[in-house]
Amino acid sequence: MQATLLVIGGIGILLLLVSLVAGDVVDGFLDGVGPDLLSGLAVAGFLAAFGFVGALVADAGASRPVTLLSGLVAGALVGVGAGQASKRLMRGGDEANVTSRGLVGLSGTVIEAVPADGFGMVNVVASGHITRLNARADEPLPSGTAVVVTSVLSPTSVRVSRREG
Repeated sequence: MQATLLVIGGIGILLLLVSLVAGDVVDGFLDGVGPDLLSGLAVAGFLAAFGFVGALVADAGASRPVTLLSGLVAGALVGVGAGQASKRLMRGGDEANVTSRGLVGLSGTVIEAVPADGFGMVNVVASGHITRLNARADEPLPSGTAVVVTSVLSPTSVRVSRREG
């Protein structure tokens, strides 16, 4: 029985490697079979944990029902965890699109000096993206100055002021 469980665990590891390299192919076989958590990674995790934990428990001298139950519990826990992890990873980031309205109040840094009567340039991190914008200010601001966006002048330009603190 141990040899069979080790083979099942090995198949799980092999399927895990295939899922990591060609995940869409493996997941394509599982479309419509079950819930969204049923992915190639979840099945691979279940098989590997079931096989290896079952083999360890059998090696410790447990009876066949205890061995199978231990393998099933471990496989279910690892399978659900891998399914949830892969679902979250496939969902991607939750960064919103950068919009002009969302720029007011954000901190940034002057990357090209802002003269008193013209435009300079600032970098602002908006929704996880570094955004380079033209900038005006009420006072000259040298490169490297920490600033905060006080208003939006156009989709590509903002008014900034020196950030205190």
